[in-house]
This record gives sequence, C-alpha cells and structure tokens, in this order.
Amino acid sequence: MPNQERPITTVLNRLRRPLSLTWAGLIAERLVRAFWPFWTVLAASAAALMLGLHEVLPVEVVWVTLMLAGLALVVFAGFGIARFRWPRRAEAVARMDAALPGHPLAALADAQAIGKGDLASERLWQAHQSRMTERAAKAHAVSPDLKLSRYDTFGLRYVALLGLLVALLFGSVWRVGSVGTMTSGNAPQLAAGPAWEGWVDPPAYTGLPSLYLNDLEGQISVPSGSRVTVRLYGEVGALNLSETVSERTGEVGAATDSDQSFDILRNGELRIDGPGGREWKVFAKADTPPAVEFMEEGVKTTFDGQMSQPFRARDDYGVTGGTAIFNLDLAQVDRKYGLQAEPEPREPIQLDLPMPITGDRAAFSERLIENLSQHPWAHLPVTLSLRVKDAVDQDGTSETLQMKLPARRFFDPLAAAVIEQRRDLLWSRINGHRVTQVLRAISYKPEPGLFRSETSYLRFRMILRKLETRVSLNSLDEDARDEIAQALWDLAVLLEDGDIGDALERMREAQERLSEAMKNGATDEEIARLMQELRDATQDYLRQKSQQAQREDGTDQRGQTPQDMMQMSQQDLQDMMDRIQELMEQGRFAEAQQALEEFQEMMENLRVTEGQGQNGQSPGQQAMEGLAETLRNQQGLSDQAFRDLQEQFNPNSQSGQSQSNEGQSGGEGRGQSHEGQGQGNGAEDGNQQAENGQGSLADRQEALRRELERQRGNLPGMGGEAGERARDALDRAGRAMEGAEESLRSEDLAEAIDRQSEAMEALRDGMRNMGEALAEENQNAGGQGEAFGQLGEQGSDPLGRTPGQGGQVGTQDSLLQGEDVYRRARELLDEIRRRSGEGERPEVERNYLRRLLDRF
Repeated sequence: MPNQERPITTVLNRLRRPLSLTWAGLIAERLVRAFWPFWTVLAASAAALMLGLHEVLPVEVVWVTLMLAGLALVVFAGFGIARFRWPRRAEAVARMDAALPGHPLAALADAQAIGKGDLASERLWQAHQSRMTERAAKAHAVSPDLKLSRYDTFGLRYVALLGLLVALLFGSVWRVGSVGTMTSGNAPQLAAGPAWEGWVDPPAYTGLPSLYLNDLEGQISVPSGSRVTVRLYGEVGALNLSETVSERTGEVGAATDSDQSFDILRNGELRIDGPGGREWKVFAKADTPPAVEFMEEGVKTTFDGQMSQPFRARDDYGVTGGTAIFNLDLAQVDRKYGLQAEPEPREPIQLDLPMPITGDRAAFSERLIENLSQHPWAHLPVTLSLRVKDAVDQDGTSETLQMKLPARRFFDPLAAAVIEQRRDLLWSRINGHRVTQVLRAISYKPEPGLFRSETSYLRFRMILRKLETRVSLNSLDEDARDEIAQALWDLAVLLEDGDIGDALERMREAQERLSEAMKNGATDEEIARLMQELRDATQDYLRQKSQQAQREDGTDQRGQTPQDMMQMSQQDLQDMMDRIQELMEQGRFAEAQQALEEFQEMMENLRVTEGQGQNGQSPGQQAMEGLAETLRNQQGLSDQAFRDLQEQFNPNSQSGQSQSNEGQSGGEGRGQSHEGQGQGNGAEDGNQQAENGQGSLADRQEALRRELERQRGNLPGMGGEAGERARDALDRAGRAMEGAEESLRSEDLAEAIDRQSEAMEALRDGMRNMGEALAEENQNAGGQGEAFGQLGEQGSDPLGRTPGQGGQVGTQDSLLQGEDVYRRARELLDEIRRRSGEGERPEVERNYLRRLLDRF
C-alpha cells in the first residue's frame, strides 16, 4: 500500500505565509528581549553627544562616562548574544496552534493508535481529522509580544528614545565628531562641520517664508524690516558676527555673543568670521506704497441715485483698507439763487472702500456702491479721491476726479422744485426765509393736477407752516433743519412716484369709459381719445409699478431687472391695446369688446394677486414666515451668548461696546441685546419676553423652543418626502434648542453656542424642505403657485426667493438687504479673523471663531 501524505503536511503547505510571519515575529520578539539594554545605552549615549553635553563637562568626566558606556555596551551585547536563541519551525507551529480552538495542528500531527482495521473506528478518526483540517484552515499569523514592561520596570528605553528624538530635532550630528578632538586639560575644539546657524524672517504681513542662512551663499534679497537671528556654537570667541545692515547705534552686544538678533533696514554686508564662516551681500527691498486708480468702464448711476464707481488697487504685499473722500468743489458751484449765501461748513464725505473677502489683495478690482441722494451736496460739483493703505500704514492716493455728486433726479416739476428748496435749506439756514417764500408761491392757488392727491398737498402745507414758524421765531437749529429736510425729501418722492392705487383707479376708469363708448356707438374721434387715455393711464401705472419693484426687489433670479421685465409686460399690453384699436377701426366692435374684457380681466388678476401679498397669505406662507422669525430670534440668542462668553473669559475686551458690533436687530453693540424683535405670531408670554430681550438666556431659549413646538403643531398638511424631511429637521431643531437650554442653565456657554448653531442649521433645512413640499403641492394643484406679482411673474416666498420653473424652490437673488451688505460681510469676516489670531483670548473662544470661519 503506498504511503499517503499526512494531513499536517498538506495543511502546513497551505499555511506557509502565516507560518513564516509567525516565525519572523518570534525572531523579533527574542531580539527585543535579548538586546533592549544594549540599544537603550546606545540611544542615550548618541543623544548626549548630539546635544553637546560633552562640550560643557570636564574632559575627565566625559572620558570616564564614555568608557563606562562602552563597557556597558560590550556587556549587554554579550548578554544578548548568550540569551538569544534562534526559534525553530516547530515553535512557530506550536504558537499558531495555541491561538486556534482545540489545537487542530497538533491533532493533525497525531496518528490513530487504536482501532486500526475497524471500519467504524477508522471513519470516526477520518471525521475527526476532517474537522481539525477545517479549523486549521482558519489559522493566521500570530503577532509577536514586544512588551518589555516586566523587564524594564522603570521605562528606561522610553527615556533614551525621547532623548534621541530631542537630539535629532535640536542637536547636530556634527557634534559627535568633536569628541575625538578632546584631550586631557583642554576644552573641546570647534567641530569639523558648521558651528553656527542663522535665519532671516521676513515681516509677517508679507507672507514670505523664512530663509536658512546655512543654505544661502553670495547675495540675499529680502524685504526691509526682516529679522535676522544668528546662533554661534563652540568656544566663545572662535566665531564673531559683523554686519552693516541694521543701522544699530545704541547698546550693541559683543560680536562674539552666542545669540544675536537684529532687523535689516538697508543694503549692506553680513559676515561670520572664523572657521566655517561665510559672507553675504544683503539687499533690503523697500515696501512700496500702495496704488489706486479709477476705472472708466462700468461707471453708472441707477434711477434712484445709487452710484457705482469701479476702481483698481494694488500693493506689493496686499492692500489692507481704503477710503473714498468727497469734497465740495466750491469754485465750480454756480452761485445763484439759494447758493449765493456762504455754505455752512460740512465734513467731507468719507466712505470705506470695499475689499475682497477672499483671495489675494495684492491686485484687485472692486466697485464703490453708495446712494448719496439725500446728501446736501447732491448734484453739486465735488472732487473724489481714493486713498488706500497697506500693512505698514503707507498711503496711496488716486488722482482727483471732478464730478457732480451722483444722486436721484426728479422729473416731476413740483418734486424737482421741492428738492431744490431742500438743497437751499441744507446749504445754509440763512435761506430759511427765502425757502418759505418760494414754497408759498408754489402752493398759492395751485392749478388742477399740480398735486397728485390731497394727501400730498396737506403734507406740503404742514411742512411749510412748520418751517415758517421756525423761521419767524428764529429757532431753526440744526436738528429742526434736518427734520424738515427729511420731510421735504419724503414729499418729493411721493410727488414723483405718486400713488399706485391712484394709477390703478385711473386705468380702470379709462377702461370703463372706453367700454361704454363702444356700447353707445361713440364717434371715431371720441373712441381714439379714450383709447389714448387708456394707453396713458396704463403706461403711468406700469412705470410706477416698475419703480416700486426696483426699489423693493432689486434684480430677479435671472439677472434681469424688474424694470426690464415690466417693459416686456408693458409691450404685451401695448400689443393688446393696438389690437383693440385695430378692431375698432375695422368696425368689429364685438371682437374689440371681447378683447377689452380680456384686458380688464388680466389687469384685475394683477390687482388681485398684488392684494394677496399681505392679508391673503396661504397657511404655508404664514408657517414659513413664522419659522423665519424663529430663526432670527435664535440667531439673536446665539449672538448674545457669544458676547457673554467673551465677557466671561476676557472682561476687559468690551466686546459688546464696539460701534461695528451690529447685532441681529441692526443696533450697535454697547452691551445690549441684539436678538431680533420680530412679531410673535401668536406666541405666548414667554416668547414675547424672549423677543423683548428680557429674562435670562435660558428662559428665553425655553420660550423660543415652546414657540417652535407651537409652530410645528400648526404646520399645514405636507405630503411627500420633502414634507417628511421638513418635520424631521424641525424635530432636530427642537432637540438642539432643548440641549442649548440645558447648557445655558449649567452656564456652559460654549456648548450652548454649539447647540444653538445646530438648531439654526436644522431650522434652515426645515424651511428649505418645507418650501420644496409646498412647491410640489402647488405644482400638483395645477401649477398656479401662490400668486403672480406681475404679468407672468411669480411672487416670492417669505424668504424673498422666487420659485423657479416647475415649482422648484431656489433663487440666485441676494437674500441680504440694506445698504452695502457686502462691505458689512467683509468687515465681520475680517473682525473674526483678527480675533481668532489673538493668542491672549481663551482657547474656547478661539475654537468657536475658527468654527465660524470654517462654516462661512
């Protein structure tokens, strides 16, 4: 019978790789245990030599220590060789077998001792062997046990390793060679390698890296003000430093001092004399002043007087800020009428130039955007100059630009007259009597149509009476003058823009008169006159609607101004009216009457959808507005908690008193509450207390959480995945508010701020998903949407966003409102960056500021 291969042989052939790894682990384990004292002494000796300890100790102590270290290395090496035993293959198999349940490898190496020849016994043995083979197939390499804690109870190996790492970082391998030059009774000589080190650190604002002098030769070109640091090693006096770049004239240390620092202020030479010395020619690059200039392309002024002046600025290392200065060019003023008097002194107009939020400020282009329509110098000759500065407070000034101060123009004769008298009153209070005379002459027996409404006439007379009283009593001080000037401005705007309601009424009356004329068989001349009246009334209404849209909405999500959109809508209406007139001229009065009814229905739909913006809101819109108000209030609480955290860790920072510290409500800091003062939308007393900024932060957080629970209970029915996501997001917001409340009660402000941030993020997700759910419902209901603000134009949601095609929620519109919000955003980011870089602030505050920078 031929010899069969034993099962253990087959299994071990399959386990060759894990067996080899286990065997290598046994070798490493025995090497570590046998030779750890040897490499511990070796590492400690190398660390001591690289750190230069032999240079500060007596020669006798150094040599005795080296001899003892050498003897210890020989002893520990012999001890390790004697102790080390090369592992056998069977030991690796036994270690692998010990890691398996049932020791299958040992079982496979056994042979059947009894029962041979018995069929049942042999089958039982084969089944046992098969089971052990399956277990052995799961064998894997066993990790070596490299722990030496029971041998090295004091952790000497870690001490030696730490010393070696320190020596590699701060020491020098070249110092080891200096041991050979040490003789009895003499100090150590200079090492064969470099015995000095030097660095050049450019000013921080340049953003340039440091230079290592040991790697440089010949010429060096660095910014003026760079800091030079040189360290001399070895015997004092063997090396010395000389330089002509610092302009130092005061107390200067010796040229052989081991540690020297100075600033590069001019061109010159830097030299290290002695063994291994070197010489450099240093060129100090002066920091050039920044430059700024006007750009001719892109200059424009909108219909309401908002100017846009492009400019370009540059600096070698970056512009840090700038100012635009307007000065009255008195020599160019046409001194007529109210401008004959000497003007009252006024400070120049100074506006901060917008800076890029991100990116390089070494060269950039920006736009100065501002509306100065209400300034006393509006439309008067002025000079404009731009001034920028860099990190070292060097100024750069542009050329002076002569211009008339951009402002809104008034085309209505009465409005233009009111604005002119307002200008004369602001020019000098001496003109007060003259202004009253002119205004009274304007309003004396006014012709029909001069004033658009009785309201404007009554306001005109009230302003005139108040001004006459002040002038007659000689009590026209600056405050009263400014108050009257503001009233005149509001009156002029009313006279110029008119009342949209009046325009609608005139347009409807024109439609009715034309309809009656066609029914009664009026003459062609009469119909033509009524048709022209309808055209004029419609054009007047659309013009006023366009101006109102520009003042309130800006630009729409397609980058198209409302005026452009209104012009397209106006063209559609003109086409309809042309069609009506053409039908009437052809004698097809029935078709003309039907077209006129369609025109009336279209305008009626426009008026209905406009009226739904306030009182006709859907439940979904009301819920969205309530959540938006809750989000604003939560932002205010978070701002207050952050200021309390600042004052807790930095009482002298006066974080709440900065004039630029503008809170959610828009007010300045001064330690006051900055949370939103929104409408409660039916909130309970606790929420009203939170809105008014009363009570502790925890109580106000609790009231806000309860208000959110009330709003969640009143949500309209929303189906689909978007509605479910909205509810989940609001649930997360409620839990985050509860966590913030608990943290506030335990006075853990940092944790409370984190929870409040989570609550705000969840609220934003909920509002976004809720908007998508409402859009889906509107689309399923026939695509009518909430309302159409203009012809074919969908209305905006409570966040100011316009639904896109197909009811999808989204917008490219800017959700920021107010004047120059981009500059405000840049100021906030710059302030956060500045505070996050101040090392004296608490770590918890700086961590919070870094999280803000990461998020925004």
